[in-house]
Amino acid sequence: MKGAAQFCLEWLVEDKEGKLITSPSTSPENKYVTPDGYHGETLYGGTADLAMIRECFRNTIQAATLLNTDADFRGQLEQALGRLHPYKIGKSGNLQEWYHDWRDEDPQHRHQSHLFGLFPGHHITPYDTPELAQACRKTLEIKGDESTGWSKAWRINLWARLGDGNHAYKMYRELLKYVDPDGLRTNYSGGGGTYPNLFDAHPPFQIDGNFGGAASVIEMLMQSGEKEIRLLPALPDAWDSGSVSGICARGGFEVSMKWKHKTLKQVSVTAKADGTTTLTCGNKTKQVSLMKGQVITVDW
Repeated sequence: MKGAAQFCLEWLVEDKEGKLITSPSTSPENKYVTPDGYHGETLYGGTADLAMIRECFRNTIQAATLLNTDADFRGQLEQALGRLHPYKIGKSGNLQEWYHDWRDEDPQHRHQSHLFGLFPGHHITPYDTPELAQACRKTLEIKGDESTGWSKAWRINLWARLGDGNHAYKMYRELLKYVDPDGLRTNYSGGGGTYPNLFDAHPPFQIDGNFGGAASVIEMLMQSGEKEIRLLPALPDAWDSGSVSGICARGGFEVSMKWKHKTLKQVSVTAKADGTTTLTCGNKTKQVSLMKGQVITVDW
């Protein structure tokens, strides 16, 4: 983490406003169109770069704080984090992908790298940064649902982070759509899905779709940070009642829970290490402090 942060510090340069940006920069595989009609891929200050750098700096600062080490370097990261070129919301209400508010050559492009801060990152949330979260939602609406493999799995997780369980579930069902084996030809026009052996059909095969799809199920049922565990944050109507056990939350906790009619009934938390966290479901919260090996069961 420290090495990655050091690299990013060396990569950053000042723009005309005194903000820190990357140069050169790009947004993976997507292209922009400038007002004078130029189609390009490279630029400076791409949102995807800065989103990943934000997450890297935040995590490295947190690690250095917990380990009580590298105080001077931590100070450099904190200063740089405050100077990064900010997120911008485009004229369409979308999260701006480029340094300038340029249009995409392909508005439905399968990549959504600039939404990294929403997922898998943690610095864009509907709770702490509602305007940016809404801009992410608008971006996904513009892109649409048609995608395959890793891209569809990523979008499912993004919708889950936005708290829209029904949209996430719709796309999850599409990810599981049956695809007849066709000799493993690379043909993306079929829209993807899943082969009979449960391999993801981002032709010829992509494990990212499998792993990402599995991750999205957990994100619909539980989302966790170092200090908070959100229970049933994006529960779809189709999963009206059910239970889950043994899912791991950040902070060293293991969670099991039962719900009925979309209402949490009971949650059990096992501590894998000493720690404190806040359980949240809807408008209700409960703080728990546990010793390693301790189990607490709460009737919600």
